[in-house]
Amino acid sequence: MGEKPAHDASEPIEEAPIVAMHWGAYRATQSGNKLVALHGLADDPAPSPIGQGVVETLSGPCRIPQPMVRKGFLDPDLRHDTARRGADSFVPVSWDEAFDLVAAELERVRSAHGNASIYSGSYGWASAGRFHHAKSQLRRFMNMFGGSTVSVNTYSCAAAEVILPHVVGPFMQLLANHTSWKSIAQAGSLVIAFGGLAKRNGQVNAGGLGRHIQQEAMLEAHRCGARFVNIAPIRSDVSAELEPEWLAIRPGTDVALMLALAHTLVREDLHDADFLRTHCVGFEVFLTYLTGESDGQPKDAAWAETITSLPAAAIEDLARRMARGPTLLNASWSLTRQENGEQVYWMMVVLAAMLGGIGRPGEGFGIGLGALNGVGNDFSPLSLAALPTGRDPTGSFIPVARISDMLLNPGATYRYDGQTLTYPDIRLVYWVGGNVFHHHQDLNRLSRAWERIETVIVHEPFWTPMARRADIVLPSTLPAERNDIVGTFNETRVLASRQVSRPFGETLNDHDIFTGIAARLRANGQEETGFKDQFTEGLDEEGWLRRLYDATRAATPGGDAWPSYEGFRAQGFIDIPPPDKPRVMLEAFRANPENAPLPTPSGRIEIFSERVAGFAAGDLPGHPVWRAPAEWLGCRRAQKFPLHLVSHQPESRLHSQLDHGPVSRAQKRKNREPCRITPEDAAARGIREGDMVRIFNDRGACLSVAQLSNDLRPGILSLPTGAWYDPDRDGDPTLCKHGNPNVLTADRPTSDIAQGPSALTCLVDVERFRGPAPDVTVFDPPDIEPRG
Repeated sequence: MGEKPAHDASEPIEEAPIVAMHWGAYRATQSGNKLVALHGLADDPAPSPIGQGVVETLSGPCRIPQPMVRKGFLDPDLRHDTARRGADSFVPVSWDEAFDLVAAELERVRSAHGNASIYSGSYGWASAGRFHHAKSQLRRFMNMFGGSTVSVNTYSCAAAEVILPHVVGPFMQLLANHTSWKSIAQAGSLVIAFGGLAKRNGQVNAGGLGRHIQQEAMLEAHRCGARFVNIAPIRSDVSAELEPEWLAIRPGTDVALMLALAHTLVREDLHDADFLRTHCVGFEVFLTYLTGESDGQPKDAAWAETITSLPAAAIEDLARRMARGPTLLNASWSLTRQENGEQVYWMMVVLAAMLGGIGRPGEGFGIGLGALNGVGNDFSPLSLAALPTGRDPTGSFIPVARISDMLLNPGATYRYDGQTLTYPDIRLVYWVGGNVFHHHQDLNRLSRAWERIETVIVHEPFWTPMARRADIVLPSTLPAERNDIVGTFNETRVLASRQVSRPFGETLNDHDIFTGIAARLRANGQEETGFKDQFTEGLDEEGWLRRLYDATRAATPGGDAWPSYEGFRAQGFIDIPPPDKPRVMLEAFRANPENAPLPTPSGRIEIFSERVAGFAAGDLPGHPVWRAPAEWLGCRRAQKFPLHLVSHQPESRLHSQLDHGPVSRAQKRKNREPCRITPEDAAARGIREGDMVRIFNDRGACLSVAQLSNDLRPGILSLPTGAWYDPDRDGDPTLCKHGNPNVLTADRPTSDIAQGPSALTCLVDVERFRGPAPDVTVFDPPDIEPRG
């Protein structure tokens, strides 16, 4: 191994082949062997410019041309000086040497410490592709090697993923049967958008997408009579085209509002007692809390006004409107990313049950409408085959957002979903897909934890903050440089993504990288070599794609009418006919809860859960409750840090992906990530439009540029996520020069139930930055030195 696989992009292919990614599907324009442009498909009403900007990232200074090893790692006297990660120079090596180094490190840790001391990190946001799927390639390799410690749940919505199975059913099961926008349009629903329905999120879909439908579907619902209420601290989180009513709630107080809405329904006898009796359990227990019988505090609108800052009369009026006709409650995924985030989704389900519309067209609850292009899509069953990964023999895992805790506290115990677990002693981190120095909280704490790792190995196309903090960097390809099958369960199109550009430099596909390493190792339990043959099963890229396509075709209803693999490649995509009627979540359960019970202990919606009550998770009982978070605008800490930081998905990239690309770079100001602040809050601090500002708290600080906006409620500072982390090593190392909000967010779990991230529980202050600003250097590659 060590030779580049024979993928010759100079071979003639059909005119305008398709490249499919997270951001959509595009027709490629080529000049000779060079990709020069990507254009949205003819029937895509809103192609994302982010994907089109990929062309300019195929080469350039941020691209990694060949395997690299951190200079100190090659020096026995400096190898253990792990504080040099992020500042050290790199040495180019051959693939053969890189494979030898990686294989030796994997074998060293397996032999000396066991497989659970290897952490397999992969958070590439569901890499679009059934074969070139970073997480699947990593899991397959590691499971055959004997396993590793892995993560469970997601940064997106961990709290919902853990709590919903106890209340109403598994998160992904509900998502796969989600009420569609067509159903909402036909019902002319009142859509209550807790956390908004941000238009920017519809640019992407996990696993890829064929056609951007989200904004088009919401506008059609609006034309059909659907009305929208935006309950969020930011006005623009529901598009003005939908003519939304805006209730500018204090961040972190949605549960208090939901409780007050529920209290009004009960007080005015507007709740559906029959549905609560026939389809739910535990309402009587919850009712004693709601009315104040159990704690002396009725959760009425006057009580909620002091917490949410919304007028009591407005709360009561909204409750009455909700009870008057078809209503769908929706919570954005962002609302799970706060302290006690589990309570938001639980209470939303309870409130929807009290309205009685669950299982009726256009009613009930939504778990992320507006979060992705595919949520709310009308799709038919599609059984997409995936790369088989096998079973992990170690069974070792952590909740995804507890990486720093694991690295800093090996052997410590913690609670998760009713279990008492122990953090493993991690010696080696192997990361394929993702940038932990973007999506994790409190990056200064993570930086300290990162120094505890003996070896870090990363597959990465670009010199991201993650790659800079690795010991061994193995350069990987981009979607335009490989062939794949792209599709996912909530889309209506399966795409043949084509290689339209030669791989940059010496880059390899992840599968080929693992094949080279496997050739130097033995598989789990084997005395002899043969790991390579077991990993590849004798198949190359085309062989795997044929196998996955044929398996998908055989398992999907109507798949026998699909073209051959060659026909699929030539055709470019296959459209799956939509269902005969719009999708309605929990329709069968509503019609007959005896014949279609929920996968909960009672088979009903668990308003009170005996199982959760037994978790002893702090002082949280077995039903949804309001608990004030550690940081919010109503706490004492707000006297020192009086602004609530809302860090949200950017419009110009997916998280930190392609931050160095032209679309993301174009929206920056003075090379920094801009922030939004109200004119009143800015004036109180002497800040004007376009001023360089320093956002800070006692965890860290970052530089930004102020944009004055009336789209925020007072006391809010809005800063998108994803600016590549660029600490000021020559000045204040806790300062990010570029504007990454995760130097400010707390590495605090949602609760002992889910242990999810709580990035939105964060208070800060801001001031004008005076003096010369340090240069942003994160887009400059690290120093590359020849082998001494």
